[in-house]
Amino acid sequence: MGDPVVDAVEQAHRSEWGSVLAAVARLLDGDVATAEECTQEAFEAALRTWGDRGVPARPGAWLTTTAKNRALDRVRRERAMRARYPDLVRDETDPDAVPGSEEDAVLVDDRLRLVFTCCHPALAAESRVALTLRLICGLTTEEIARAFLVPEPTMAARITRAKKKILAAGIPYRVPGDDDLPERLDGVLTVIHLVFTTGYAGGGELLVRADLVERALDLARVLAVLMPREPEALGLLALLELTDARRAARVDAAGRLVVLEDQDRSRWDAAAITRGEDLLARAFTTSLRSGSSPGRFLLQAAIAGAHDEAASWAATDWAGIVMLYDRLLAVWPSPVVEVNRAVAVAFASGPEDGLALLDGLAGLDELRSWHYLPASRADLLRRLGRDAEAARAYREALALVSDGAEREFLEQRLAQVDPDGSAD
Repeated sequence: MGDPVVDAVEQAHRSEWGSVLAAVARLLDGDVATAEECTQEAFEAALRTWGDRGVPARPGAWLTTTAKNRALDRVRRERAMRARYPDLVRDETDPDAVPGSEEDAVLVDDRLRLVFTCCHPALAAESRVALTLRLICGLTTEEIARAFLVPEPTMAARITRAKKKILAAGIPYRVPGDDDLPERLDGVLTVIHLVFTTGYAGGGELLVRADLVERALDLARVLAVLMPREPEALGLLALLELTDARRAARVDAAGRLVVLEDQDRSRWDAAAITRGEDLLARAFTTSLRSGSSPGRFLLQAAIAGAHDEAASWAATDWAGIVMLYDRLLAVWPSPVVEVNRAVAVAFASGPEDGLALLDGLAGLDELRSWHYLPASRADLLRRLGRDAEAARAYREALALVSDGAEREFLEQRLAQVDPDGSAD
């Protein structure tokens, strides 16, 4: 059995880190670096004191109060420094005013402020994801580095630069106004979706990084609650719920990849599908009432829903999915979407039609390092009985995939079309 105090602190870290840090950051007028230090000190204090005093009934409240006290101590020390050495400490803000107010907390949830700060367009895209995982999700630098397959010092430097950029650029700790919200919201949703897809990309022998998937789901749920009239926020959560509903069926007992066509649909999470479908309906209704066209996350959720509602692979409404991809391409032109649409066309009207579309995308620079394009070509060639060509395409895909479950799957498919390894 583990240490109950350590277990309680670890559980609080997973569930409360982002909320505690966000509350402290508001108190410090958006100084996320100092807020992070105060939050870390609060968790360290919990390890020291909960063993003697017992785990509090509301760990999050205890941690928030402790972290805020640490922050207020720093504010008081800074005030004293200003009073004693005014020429050494210059600040244009009112030294007697404690930033933030409880009224602000009622109007806008602190976590939402923090999300928009971490995803500010002034920061590089890679930094936005790293900051979101570090400051909101509470992952360590080592965990983030491992998720993105970069050395820990590289990730540490990336996070440090992003924090300095927030201060140097004066990035405000607030939710943007109505004029800037659509553009900024898309950036936030993109980061959350990227965290989710990174979790599904796994790493090494892992097919799914469950911790990243759960963090993304939690962030999407927070955003949907805090912005209930934003169709794309609802659409993103619907997309994540409907996709993650298939997680248990995505691997077999030996940990091998099981593609959608071969999955045991009885293992899909019916509750998650229901939640996703309800969100999807709310999102479309909200979009219609606002007079706006469905956005990319809402349309992707509709595609995921079309798969989930099909009783079998053969019963899938491929023609409807192609139409959804057409609408998606209209609002979000992307070579990746074109590849996925081509695959849908293959099942709607025949492998030859899908293959022709994929061949037309083969020369795009954006897809040169993406193994899914040659893997998709290989699958359609296999279905057409063109085994030698399929084998070459599988080898092309394997050259772009590192070790792991996906590589093992492609090797198995290659063996099916070229059992003796004779194909060029």
